[in-house]
Amino acid sequence: QVQLVESGGGLVQAGGSLRLSCATSGRTSRSYPMGWFRQAPGKEREIVAAISWNGASTWYAISVKGRFTISRDNTQNTAYLQMSSLKPEDTAVYYCAAAYTGTYYYIRSSDYDYWGQGTQVTVSS
Repeated sequence: QVQLVESGGGLVQAGGSLRLSCATSGRTSRSYPMGWFRQAPGKEREIVAAISWNGASTWYAISVKGRFTISRDNTQNTAYLQMSSLKPEDTAVYYCAAAYTGTYYYIRSSDYDYWGQGTQVTVSS
């Protein structure tokens, strides 16, 4: 089993920045493709960014490209989402996810096997 724990969420003004962290524990003998998703009230969960097992390849949703950066430190078993130029529409619960198989990145939630509990990000206008 793999456990994921997000941290770093909070309340920030529009234009501000936050960095989310996702700590992995459990079966950490290998590194997994990981992704960050978010879900706003009344909306479906959507992918924000994804990263391959070694960090060499990344993908971003158009809505966050140029503002968010996904990264990982496999020595610390931790993935990050640096969020800058935040907008009120970025308000959501943010989840990290890990895929048990594969090495590249995935952009469908169904490709991920493990999920964190989520961390709230609120951007005020």
